[in-house]
Amino acid sequence: MYIVHSTFAVPEGKAEEVISIYKNRSRSVDQAEGFIDFLLLQNEKRPGEITVQLTFETKEQYLSWVRSQQFKDIHDLEKKYPDQELAAIVPTVRQYKVVAT
Repeated sequence: MYIVHSTFAVPEGKAEEVISIYKNRSRSVDQAEGFIDFLLLQNEKRPGEITVQLTFETKEQYLSWVRSQQFKDIHDLEKKYPDQELAAIVPTVRQYKVVAT
């Protein structure tokens, strides 16, 4: 398995708005080859810290998703979000190979 975390700090008072956006996400990634799971995580001690966790069967399948037109379309929409403070968020991305379960 291959897990990717995209972690970002949400501007003060906007965590619930971001959570709502992800609750209503397009679910395009769910159709990607090798996709296993999507989780949205909120840091308990720092509620403005949000992490998107994606799980794929393999790194190659994840990279195929990242190179896809659907991925590009979703991220282009994010750049056009009306709240420019949210649109400007740049996540820290960490990638993990699962080595034991």
